[in-house]
Amino acid sequence: MNGGQPLYIVMLGAPGAGKGTQARLLSEALNLPQVSSGDIFRENLKNQTPLGLLAKQYMDAGGLVPDDITIDMVMERLGRPDCADGAILDGFPRTLAQADALDQALARQGRCIGVAPLLEVADEAVIERLAGRRICRECQAMYNIDSSPPRVEGRCDKCGGELYRRADDDPETVRNRLFVYYKQTAPLIGYYYAHRLLVPLSGERPIEAVQADLQAAVATAAAGGRVR
Repeated sequence: MNGGQPLYIVMLGAPGAGKGTQARLLSEALNLPQVSSGDIFRENLKNQTPLGLLAKQYMDAGGLVPDDITIDMVMERLGRPDCADGAILDGFPRTLAQADALDQALARQGRCIGVAPLLEVADEAVIERLAGRRICRECQAMYNIDSSPPRVEGRCDKCGGELYRRADDDPETVRNRLFVYYKQTAPLIGYYYAHRLLVPLSGERPIEAVQADLQAAVATAAAGGRVR
């Protein structure tokens, strides 16, 4: 960690850019929790919280969940003991308002974001990736029928659960998600660039190559240096 301070990493990139995969590998390497807004939404839905049920309406339509709902759920998650040393934020913040709210919340605790890696992937590659994505209904393990298929078609390798394609991974819905991303989320690139925290990385390379560069960028931030 940076001088003993918690390390907070914000993963940036369009839907399907590989943020979840890279965040999971980074979580294992650094022993920091991966805090995914999608996982938080599903947890709230599983527990039948009002916030979770409301969030699902926006997720299924391919839109972004309103800031107040998202911030409430994410800040509760960051307040748990396993985030005391930091966290890898995957899918949050998604708007400038959320980024500002996160910065303010961390600042009240004397903390701040350490680095914001950006995974860059072409739009058509994103659409192709998400059209082939399948998720286990039981354990949420993720597959791709083209690049990382399960051993048995339609079944999870880990638990045998049924695999399905999320409604928001339909190609037409993905195009809408990309539109929403460029309109509401892409401004974060400028936000973190201005704060000298942005590290652009090509996400169209092998997973291992992207991860190596990602760990190098995080190591620079953890050592207390500016990444750019």
